[in-house]
Amino acid sequence: MKKYLFVLLAGFSFSAAQSQEVSDALRYSQDNLNGTARFRAMGGAFGALGGDLSSLNVNPAGSAVFINNEVTVTLSNNDIKNNSNYFGTTTTENKNSFDLNQAGGVFVFNNQNPNSNWRKFSVGVNYENTNNFNNSIFSAGTNPNNSVDGYFLNYANGVPLSTLEDSSYGSLNNGAQQAFLAYNAYIIDPASNDPNNIAYNSNVPGGGNYYQENSINTEGYNGKLSFNAATSYKDKLYIGINLNSHFTDFRKYSSFYEDNSAPLTSDYTVSKLRFDNELYTYGTGFSFQLGAIAKVTKEIRLGLAYESSTWYHLSNELSQKLVSVSSSSTGDDINDVSDPRITNVYAPYKLQTPSKLTGSFAYVFGTTGLISIDYAIKDYSKTKFKPESDSYYNGLNNYMSNTLDNTGELRIGAEYKIEKLSLRAGYRFEQSPYKNKTTVDDLTGYSGGLGYNFGSTKLDLSYAYAKRDSQQGFFAQGFTDGATINTITNNVALTLLFEL
Repeated sequence: MKKYLFVLLAGFSFSAAQSQEVSDALRYSQDNLNGTARFRAMGGAFGALGGDLSSLNVNPAGSAVFINNEVTVTLSNNDIKNNSNYFGTTTTENKNSFDLNQAGGVFVFNNQNPNSNWRKFSVGVNYENTNNFNNSIFSAGTNPNNSVDGYFLNYANGVPLSTLEDSSYGSLNNGAQQAFLAYNAYIIDPASNDPNNIAYNSNVPGGGNYYQENSINTEGYNGKLSFNAATSYKDKLYIGINLNSHFTDFRKYSSFYEDNSAPLTSDYTVSKLRFDNELYTYGTGFSFQLGAIAKVTKEIRLGLAYESSTWYHLSNELSQKLVSVSSSSTGDDINDVSDPRITNVYAPYKLQTPSKLTGSFAYVFGTTGLISIDYAIKDYSKTKFKPESDSYYNGLNNYMSNTLDNTGELRIGAEYKIEKLSLRAGYRFEQSPYKNKTTVDDLTGYSGGLGYNFGSTKLDLSYAYAKRDSQQGFFAQGFTDGATINTITNNVALTLLFEL
């Protein structure tokens, strides 16, 4: 029996092993409803309207709708409440954060040639925090069936014992590293001491009733810097393009705890364990957008926009620690700590997110108000990790192709003006990216807000509410039990706009 652990020296390990999962792909494929307060208050339904800095993220032709030069800055407060249910035990966790969500400007140049039908040309630059990753989830409950030992056994079975005894953690691929941690923390033992042994047994007693806790804390952002150009033909047709630079910085801290109350025997068995993981993902990307808005009549506007895939170049760093406590009826408890003190720096990889097509309709009631509707289509099954020649990525891409779905997103917005005061409301519905609708459910959101025109300065305030359910396993393999999470997001945004 191993009671003491072989500890590696601190350092970095450069590995070609992969650690990506479907959740990583969706993290960069989905955008939250972010942007200016007016944009949020109206549910983001701006594809046929333009005239707002955040509308350029839907339809780049929108900058040519501007009459004057404008600069806007948006501050927001984001509050996320996660209600977890794990085998009948309910827990709640909140995360609140402030950020500079949006900043940008648009500049309009009128054509001085009265004989030209091309009336004006506009350029714009806009930054938006398209995804705020600050979040916290805590789940706890008693699992009547499964221990997390299944996760480690899933990776260990098939790995020669000699690999775990003669190799260092940093020299192993990701799967063998999980087996290495469990072997050195006394979670698993080989079925035989033959160096060629590839079968392992768990030291966690059977019988069920495992009390488990899973804590996940994330932080970071996904930002987009857009360079826009658009033009107007007879003030009836507006055409535009965006070139977008993306950059991301994401950290995930997860800690899984398990204990059991199985009767003790003279043999040592694992009574408690804690498994900690810290993931850091960073990188950049590029995308482009094309769009057009047609003023069909004085009241009716139509819009059509295409957003390309985003081509990301990403890097992952991962550090892990596993601690167990073994107990027996005849001796003192023994702590086994498997802490390599190594950060795995994985080989950079590429991610291609799905493209999106948006059709829009708006009806404008003179100067008193408007109603706007956007409908977007995005096929998440087209998400791809690259290079596709890599067997791991190829298998993951095939899995996403069969698991993820073609989705629709509906956005509806309205605005009513009372002299210098504007009242706004919005609705948003986004279908689940999963075919089973269970792993991640549909999203429903409501929003409202108001704005006041001081002349060359405008002040807008918005409130947005969204809810979505999900049910994802704590681990992707071997031990896939997980909690049902009800996520409620409340966002307040304040935008200050200056006309130049």
